[in-house]
Amino acid sequence: MANWRSRLVVSFTENGTKKTITPIDSFQPSFSLNAEPIHSIEATHIGVIYSPDQINFSMTVKAVGADGAAARLTHLAIQGIPFNVELEVTEGDEDDWSFESIVLADCIITNATPTNAAISGAPSATFSGFAMAGTTKSGTTESKAGAYGVASSKVGVNV
Repeated sequence: MANWRSRLVVSFTENGTKKTITPIDSFQPSFSLNAEPIHSIEATHIGVIYSPDQINFSMTVKAVGADGAAARLTHLAIQGIPFNVELEVTEGDEDDWSFESIVLADCIITNATPTNAAISGAPSATFSGFAMAGTTKSGTTESKAGAYGVASSKVGVNV
């Protein structure tokens, strides 16, 4: 049975110190891995042109507390500080997840949307942005996407 002590965290370095932001209430990544077929007068699909990978995300956090997750993420957004989204695993919980590690690297927030305060429940804030790179690992399989060193490995023309 799963313990679910593992979680996603935002990590960044400020003044030489690694800091984390947690909890994240929801996280929705989006990977756009574009490929376009190459055609000629003689034949179709003779090759492929890969466009750069795009990794976008949206995350929601509770907007409570003076130094809570929403306040700290707003600080990162306003200052343009890049951060990582990482899977933080408590020792022994590796089997609870399909992935051993997930890292979105050098993320930048492009949009912050707080909700209205209501009589019941805590308000939340949604942050959207993009990542320069992403890495996942499961068992012996590791996959990378994004701008860092991935595009050069995707060149394909079949003649």
